[in-house]
This record gives sequence, C-alpha cells and structure tokens, in this order.
Amino acid sequence: MGALKAGAIAEEELCEIEDCACPTCGSCSGMFTANSMNCLTEVIGLSLPGAATVPAVYSKRIRLAKQTGERIVELVKEGITPSDIVTGRSVTNAITADMALGCSTNTILHLAAICHEAGIKFDLSMVNEVSGRTPNICKLAPAGSHHVQDLDAAGGIQAVLKELGELIDTGCLTVSGTVAQNLEKVKYIGRDVIRPKDDPYSKTGGLAVLYGNLAEKGAVVKRSAVAPNMLRFTGKAKVFDGEEQAIEAIYGGKIQKGDVVVIRYEGPAGGPGMREMLSPTSAIAGMGLDADVALITDGRFSGATRGSAIGHISPEAADDGLIAYVEEGDLIEIDIPAKKLNLLVDEETIQKRRSAGRKPPARQLSGYLARYSRLVSSADSGAVFKK
Repeated sequence: MGALKAGAIAEEELCEIEDCACPTCGSCSGMFTANSMNCLTEVIGLSLPGAATVPAVYSKRIRLAKQTGERIVELVKEGITPSDIVTGRSVTNAITADMALGCSTNTILHLAAICHEAGIKFDLSMVNEVSGRTPNICKLAPAGSHHVQDLDAAGGIQAVLKELGELIDTGCLTVSGTVAQNLEKVKYIGRDVIRPKDDPYSKTGGLAVLYGNLAEKGAVVKRSAVAPNMLRFTGKAKVFDGEEQAIEAIYGGKIQKGDVVVIRYEGPAGGPGMREMLSPTSAIAGMGLDADVALITDGRFSGATRGSAIGHISPEAADDGLIAYVEEGDLIEIDIPAKKLNLLVDEETIQKRRSAGRKPPARQLSGYLARYSRLVSSADSGAVFKK
C-alpha cells in the first residue's frame, strides 16, 4: 500500500500481490510473531522437537498432531506439568534462541507474560545480557531472504540449539526428555540458513532493549532488521495520538527523511489493548523511507516490521510516560548499539510540560474494556493485570 501511495507500483501490481500473497493455509512464512512463538515454545520444551517449523501443508504436520496427542496422555500419566518445564533456565534458553534467530519483538512481551503466570522473575535487562553473549546466526524474513520452510529444511530449531552449543542449558526438561536427549538426534545443520556461531551475521543477538528518559522501563527494537545507517539516528519528532493519525500523515506525504514518527496512546492501557503498528511501518517501508525514518511507539509491532521501529515504550503515555509530553519538532536520539532512547529536551522544559498536564485522546470506554484499561500494566511487565 505504501508503494502504491508513493507511485512506485500500479494498482494492477498491488492486486496481483494480494492474489498471490497467501497461496495455502498456515502462518506467514517469515520469522514473524506466530512463527517466533512456535520456535520459542519448542525451545522452552512445551512442544515436540520439529513442531515449530513444519509447514502446514506437509503430511508431517498431521503426524505431529497425532504424536502430540499421544504424548499429552503419557505426560498426564507421568505427572509432568507445564510448570515442571517452564523454569527460569528454560526461559533463558528461549531468550538465547530468540537472539540467535532474530525473532519478533512480540516475543519479549509474551515471555514476560508467561513468566508472570509461572511465577518466574523476568527483567527486560535480561534480554541485553543474553544478547551480549549470543550471536545472531539466522536471518529470516523480514531481516533476510530465508523463510521458515528454509529453516525447517536446515534442521529446524533443534539444529539451531545444537549450533549454539554451550550457550544452551541442555539439562532442561522438555515434553520429550531433556534438551540433551533431543539434541542427540540432530544429524544435519544446513549452513546456508544456520551460520556457524563463530561466523555469525553479528556477534550479538537480534533484539535489543533501549533505555533513556523516553523509556525509563525499557523499549524493544528488532536490531537485526534495522539498516546500518539507522542504528544511530537523531531526528525531529512528528507526533500522533494514535495509529490512524499517523497513517493519514504517512500516506499524505507529510513524513520526510530525517523524521521520527511518534505514535502514542497505543499501549496496553492507552489503546486500550496495544495494537500492532504494522500499517504505519509497512507504509513507511513501502514508500522507501524505512532507511531514513524512525518510528517509536508505546504500542507494539508485527514480526513483519523492519527498519528502525522501536516499540513497547514503558511507561506508556497513558501511564504518564515521557512519550506523552513529546512535542512536534523535538529532537529524539536513538542509539541502538549503546541501548539508548532519549528526548533531547532540557529537564526544565520537561517539567513545565508535565505541570501543564497531558491531553490524551477521548476514549468512550465502558464495561470490561474500561476495566482492562484501568488494571493493565505497561509492556515491560508483559501487559499483565496489576496486583
């Protein structure tokens, strides 16, 4: 759509793309959110080896479904429950694989929520800690040219874990024995898709958590999908109170090279519900601006998002985060290697803006939606209900 609005393609070409985009059943074939969570489910040990990457149309998918049902019955008889499998150690394995694969930013949101449910401590700083020691050895769409069916042919998630070696805790329990027992069965690693860990795409992981006055509790970016020239970037804010405003401005040609698009009041409470900002990021990419324009939001992204797109800003605008006080033309500093995200406005001006109060968009909420908005936490804790 962005390319169409920019005049880069004709409407006939757009129609052809739409007609051919989803040729069969199954999830999108990139390392987007659905596939990312499938992969991490297998890493944690809650699904059978190989289950994460088998295409929906393969007979193996039907066989796995039957084997899964059989194994569930056995697990009940053995008295093994999810809480025996989901532990701090297995979650660390998941984060490690996440960094190696360059998964969707949404994985961090989901892992935080899973840890909350399981009673496991989760801190966003763990992501940078694990990323610092984990090489990015796969570049699947949108970061690269490979897709999930290519990963499956290269040995799947078990081959990735085998390549990561000592970075993985192989003593963890899974639904099919220990990680070590599963990895004994790995016979092949396809090197076109899974790089050796001593020859990675990058020495650090695919995701990064940024901190600064704009994200005191953190913000998440898919570093592996950011153009090198955008890893360090300072630009002028174009501010929008919601996705629809931003889309209108992008399609209207009001976003220029060097801008930072700020979309606020789209967090868990502010949305409410934390919509994914796929349409704005897709529009920016389609118009050829993803290597020259950044986007920051307290909302979240589709795993298909590429470019300097920073989400999950916490505290969110509805929770009185500084993003609520950004004004048009303010300078915003993004430094992904240094893990920084800052509003370059002096403290005195910030305090004056806070004293004047914020002006959230009017939301006509009632019933359960209003209750959800009051009770939900910011993204840093997984958008779970406050105690």
